[in-house]
Amino acid sequence: MSASGDEQLSAKERGELAELRQRVHALEDAGPQRAARHHPFRTLGSVLLILLAALLAMLSVIAVWANSIVQDTDRYVATVGPLASDPDVQKAATNRITAAVLAQVDVDALVKQLTDAASAKGVPPKAAKLIGNLDGPIESGLKQLVSGTVERVVTSSAFKTVWVNGNRRAHGALDKALTGQSDGTVKVQNNQVVIDLGPIVAEVKDQLVAAGFTPAAKIPAVHTNFVVFASKDVGKIRSYVRVLEILGGWLPVIALLIAAAGVYVAFNRRHALIGAALAVFVAMLVLGIGLTVFRDVYLNHLPSGVSEAAAGSVYDALVRFLRAGIRALAAVALFTAIGAFLSGPSKIALVTRTACRKSIGALRDVTTSAGLRLGAVGRFVHRFKRWIGVVILVVAAIVLFTWTYPTTAVVVWTAVITLVAFAIREFLDYDDSTPSSTTPSSTPSPGADAGPAAAH
Repeated sequence: MSASGDEQLSAKERGELAELRQRVHALEDAGPQRAARHHPFRTLGSVLLILLAALLAMLSVIAVWANSIVQDTDRYVATVGPLASDPDVQKAATNRITAAVLAQVDVDALVKQLTDAASAKGVPPKAAKLIGNLDGPIESGLKQLVSGTVERVVTSSAFKTVWVNGNRRAHGALDKALTGQSDGTVKVQNNQVVIDLGPIVAEVKDQLVAAGFTPAAKIPAVHTNFVVFASKDVGKIRSYVRVLEILGGWLPVIALLIAAAGVYVAFNRRHALIGAALAVFVAMLVLGIGLTVFRDVYLNHLPSGVSEAAAGSVYDALVRFLRAGIRALAAVALFTAIGAFLSGPSKIALVTRTACRKSIGALRDVTTSAGLRLGAVGRFVHRFKRWIGVVILVVAAIVLFTWTYPTTAVVVWTAVITLVAFAIREFLDYDDSTPSSTTPSSTPSPGADAGPAAAH
């Protein structure tokens, strides 16, 4: 036998030998790098970058929320609009407006008018004297009348319209609160963000006149304030949020770039990606808990006279979209960590990938046996399978990054559609032009072993 040793090997053995040589070369190339993997500064740098990215991710969520509340009128109205139907807010507004209206009604003057009218009609002096002692009952009945009228207005669609339109015209409430500016409708007084309910008082005045209480027509224009936010630290908060407002458009990009740098610096980039995703997830968890804790602290430090229940409802409304952003980013981080883990060499990941691949392959075999021919499509997917996967991930990232206000539902549906796209890619991965190429090392042709020997 004059042929070389490689020529005497079967196709299966040649494939195994080539694979073994590749592994040996890989181990030889990795030899010098193993010692470097224990270099502490590179690992420390990766960890610090990832932690910084997680911190910036937390600030990014707050900055984007603050920016949207200040600059997006529709977003602001969608935030405070539902408060018109909140029972606690309605009760606080009713009490505030009732007090403002009653302050403009002179009960003593009404009693004097009744007494004078009785005397003019010849009512006996004793009866007129009794009428003069009705200050208390008249005041009580008047309060019930005004309170009932105010409650009807506040719980009607008219109040919702006034509330929404007033807040739309007064958009900039938080901006003016957090920048120290003020105007006639929304302003900062004694570290309180207040909204003037004068238009609602005017509506109540018209309702009272329509109900037959003619003295209400003499009520002048009344400006009464409804406290939206109150804190002795408004000055400090406005400075912080102003900075976040300026950086709102850049912080997410900066956080993403720093996270990418942390992953790139790491030796095991897949592990670093998992760590970065989990760090962001923990940061969102901490931020969510912080909002809950701050709510209690804020309510415990309200000024006297402010309804705690209404203030709690306003706080919950203002941070509703912030919480939605926190949950959305946490979902993205969690899905990223799971995806990076399942792409690794662990037993769970291998079993999961193998089970999915075999299930899709079995479905493909059934359909091809039934007459489906993938043809050029299957060959194209087989050739560019990796690049197709990259495109799928890039499209999913673009969708999430460019979505104006992504919610948890948007994240979940994006993840589901991404998985479906990968499943379709796996299903279409079929090269029917070279059927033997699918299993060259496991199913050699019957004469493969005898061929080289027979040639000699």
